[in-house]
Amino acid sequence: MDGRVAEVRRWVDEAERIVVLTGAGISTDSGIPDFRGPKGVWTRNPGAERAATLQHYLADDEVRRGAWRNRLEAPTWTAEPNPGHRAVVVLERRGKLLALVTQNIDELHQRAGTDPALVVELHGTAHRTVCWTCGDRRPMPEMLDRVRAGEDDPRCLVAADGQVCGGIIKSATISFGQQLVPQDVQRAEQAAASCDLLLAVGSTLSVVPAAYLVPIAKEAGARVVILNAEPTAYDHIADAVINGSISEVLPELVGADPQL
Repeated sequence: MDGRVAEVRRWVDEAERIVVLTGAGISTDSGIPDFRGPKGVWTRNPGAERAATLQHYLADDEVRRGAWRNRLEAPTWTAEPNPGHRAVVVLERRGKLLALVTQNIDELHQRAGTDPALVVELHGTAHRTVCWTCGDRRPMPEMLDRVRAGEDDPRCLVAADGQVCGGIIKSATISFGQQLVPQDVQRAEQAAASCDLLLAVGSTLSVVPAAYLVPIAKEAGARVVILNAEPTAYDHIADAVINGSISEVLPELVGADPQL
């Protein structure tokens, strides 16, 4: 392990255009469970996956009520960035970070200090809401306050032409069955095709199109390093695979201060 970490650290030192792809695994040390792991949200509560499916969310008011109840207690609101998130900031400070593409919806990268202009949130953000009818977007706390006040399935209150919209409100995240933002996908793919090193961190690499960034980078001639607690779908094409604690290993790979 030590030899492999030292080798990857040399690659980081040599690289000039690094793309970091992060998944749920980078946030587990912040108290946010992943989805498919042994203690994942969907592993412990398969019904929770139903609320993450657009068709069910829009059609079933009980699914929405359950989703709002779960949002009230979500660990996202109290989570703090961990050394893994802060390690990515080190790459930016070293002038090496081309883009940070994340599958996460917790905004912990931005809170750690990564320039939001460098972040591509492929799956949206849990910190805002969107009306499915009129597209109105608002901070999530505004809607959670309404739920705490007694609205178990809050609707859009935007008024136009004397009419209240009344549309269904959902988190501004990408649900199953919902199209990703094409501009975000294009930006992520262009970054992967332009980098000289791709670090895939905390992702099972089982969800597309995020997982496709790995072969895109590889085919473009970049080195690919995968850091994850468990094996992934693309370990076989990686130049290096490290299975270990992201909070411990990633700071070593990027040359961060041990006290980060």
